[in-house]
Amino acid sequence: MPTLSVFMDVPLAHKLEGSLLKTYKQDDCPDKLFLAYRACMTREGCPWVSVVVRKTQLQISQDPSLNYEYLPTMGMKSFIQASLELLFGKHSPAIMENRAGGVHTVGDNGAFQLGARFLRTWRRDANVVYIISSQPEPHGLVFQDMGFTVYECSVWDPKKLCMDPNILFSVVEQIPRGCVLVIGNIVDCKLTLSQWAKLMSALKSKQIFPFFDIPCQGLHNGDLEEDTRILRYFASGGFEFFCSQSLSRSFGIYDEGVSILVVVALNNQHLLCVLSQLMSFAQALWLNPPTRGARIITSILCNCALLEEWKQSLKEVVENIMLTKEKVKEKLRLLGTPGSWDHITEHNGTHGYLGLTSQQVEYMVKKKHIYLPKNGRINFTCINASNIDYITQGISEAVFFTRGQENSLPKEKKP
Repeated sequence: MPTLSVFMDVPLAHKLEGSLLKTYKQDDCPDKLFLAYRACMTREGCPWVSVVVRKTQLQISQDPSLNYEYLPTMGMKSFIQASLELLFGKHSPAIMENRAGGVHTVGDNGAFQLGARFLRTWRRDANVVYIISSQPEPHGLVFQDMGFTVYECSVWDPKKLCMDPNILFSVVEQIPRGCVLVIGNIVDCKLTLSQWAKLMSALKSKQIFPFFDIPCQGLHNGDLEEDTRILRYFASGGFEFFCSQSLSRSFGIYDEGVSILVVVALNNQHLLCVLSQLMSFAQALWLNPPTRGARIITSILCNCALLEEWKQSLKEVVENIMLTKEKVKEKLRLLGTPGSWDHITEHNGTHGYLGLTSQQVEYMVKKKHIYLPKNGRINFTCINASNIDYITQGISEAVFFTRGQENSLPKEKKP
């Protein structure tokens, strides 16, 4: 007698964002290109790994004294301390006063899972979460799953082709009192000190809880402190907040998912209470975090020579990105591509907006087999000497085509 499946009523889930990569892989065009990898890529088209990471991996693998016992639920204490010092500075008042701490989490989204669960339990009046960033973020799914109402806003203005801080201030003016504000990687807004002070004042008056995201410290412009200056402002301003600090991309160990949930409280007593609750949640979620990635990062951050070598490798990556952006802009100019392309070089980081319309993106994908998201935000490290001519040619063609100037198409160049 046949048995009815308990899964018979389970439908297929909606397609996830990764479907673009799936479509790319199924494309049999020899000239196809994918410009939306999350990882930082090398000139050879492989995921970038800091040289010092490979050196450290070898040393760790050959260390006979290592103990592979389970970590405590909070994680590796030396890793947490080194991560906090990387964020706030070794002599930060928040660290010296023992009001900053953290929990070693699992995966790039683990910190948000942990933080969202805490807020759902201990701030039940905060039912609304606003996520504002310079890029689409996956965190909304985490908060939605926890029962929050989520609103997502981007500080990128596709009409002005720039990051607009006015969007940030407009959102803060409109959001309800007592909600949670997730502030993503918005360093490109380049807020002045007075603007940050204005933002902090607005959040404090409306009792809004900030939840920051630092996804790739050091890969913005090579300055580790620049990426975290906002955290130092808030910590010195007497704010309590959470921060997801993911270190996988900064070191090039993408498959490790190394991160911590940072907590800044008003005093040590409050911090200890929050950390105890977070550990209780972590115990239910994953019990013990993995050690390999944390060991590698801690070994580098706690060794002056290795630390300097890692910092230098970040600067080299950033310099290559800046050079690539300059070349892309110049080639588009030489091709006579309509419009201004200054926005490409005005913003730092591995990823950035090309400023293409959805119609132009569709042309790139269907006609040129160059795969990029609908919003035109690409990973500039995917562009190298072997494909830059084909990519800029494709961009130029897409712009000419959508402007009704098919007869003015430049000659096609193959990679």
